[in-house]
Amino acid sequence: MMQLSHLCRAIVDCEHKTAPKSADGTGYPLIRTSDIGRGRLDLANAHRVDTAAYEAWTRRAVPQPGDLILAREAPVGNVAIVMPDTEPVLGQRTVLIRPNEELVDARYLTYRLLCYDVQYWMNAVANGATVPHLNVEDIRSLPIPTMPPLSRQQEIGTVLSVFDDLIENNRRRIGILEEVVRLLYREWFVHLRFPGHEDTDLIDSELGPIPEDWSVVEFANLVSEERVTVSPADIPNGAPVVGLEHLPRRSTTLRSWEDAYNVGSRRKKFEEGDILFARIRPYFHKVVDAPFMGYASTDAIVFRPKSVDLRVRALAVAASDDFVGVATATSNGTRMPRANTEILLSYRIPHPTSSVEEAFRDAVGPMDTLRKSLAEQSRRLEEVKELLLPRLVSGELDVSDLELDVEALVV
Repeated sequence: MMQLSHLCRAIVDCEHKTAPKSADGTGYPLIRTSDIGRGRLDLANAHRVDTAAYEAWTRRAVPQPGDLILAREAPVGNVAIVMPDTEPVLGQRTVLIRPNEELVDARYLTYRLLCYDVQYWMNAVANGATVPHLNVEDIRSLPIPTMPPLSRQQEIGTVLSVFDDLIENNRRRIGILEEVVRLLYREWFVHLRFPGHEDTDLIDSELGPIPEDWSVVEFANLVSEERVTVSPADIPNGAPVVGLEHLPRRSTTLRSWEDAYNVGSRRKKFEEGDILFARIRPYFHKVVDAPFMGYASTDAIVFRPKSVDLRVRALAVAASDDFVGVATATSNGTRMPRANTEILLSYRIPHPTSSVEEAFRDAVGPMDTLRKSLAEQSRRLEEVKELLLPRLVSGELDVSDLELDVEALVV
């Protein structure tokens, strides 16, 4: 065993205060614990800070490519490597780890810290009655098992990084597809610039001018709300359970969930294709469509499209800024505002002709299918990586004997 501090040039704690976000939402990414994944940073929802805040919050150490950022709590132990051109700022409850490149490969160390034995130790020493957290001194004294030679570390880090590179590439492609769908929905149903709009006359409506052969309907015309809850005893072991913490911000793609074991409270059952909308703090913009049947938190609203043909547009409406804005403006409560389902079901939208509905479905449908396919590919890649990780870093599996066709996993 060797202490982590002996393998590092520096282990630096964060500032114990929140950096001010930039006024325009641009600048350097502020890394919160929720932005630290298992190996890579997820900057999709990272807050941004300006140059002044960046300089003030990096006085202790300027994060560099190859540094590691570790979460001291919520959850304890997640760690990710800093990639080139990132320029992050440490948020609260994070720690910067700068490996000594003469002793340890940064990528290898990242994955070594994610192995069960080290994760178990971190969680075992974490303290705190309400929220477990690691002290910086505990991190410095973290015991690291004997490691292979540096050249072998680099080989192992390279193999495992291939998986994360592919997963990150899929995440970016998914983000682009989701943005295109948002833009198309806004263009067709907000600005009313759908194919053939030039030859369509407009009439006045409560929403303003709309095509004369369109109508104004409620969101309830597209979906119904599923309110039935299931007792823990009726949830099969291993069934997917989705909490609000699993719902990503400003993304309609569900990437994580838990397998049900000893569920302690009632859940809402949802079906594949249902829309899960986070009722609590709707301004977090957590809206996804379900890729399978499962069980959701009772704090999620389950909207079920009334037909398969309406799924694409129903999701586009529910994930739109206007819809989430209404949910936020009409929510009840100060500390934990909750969206009003009845108001959301009565949300008024323009309803197109069947030909425009079909054209939108034809335009968006293939992108929606590809988005789900990429998410499934990433899930398979993550599963294989997690299977290989402990065997490679422990030496149980020799990387030189590994015959792995990664490309086959993404087909």
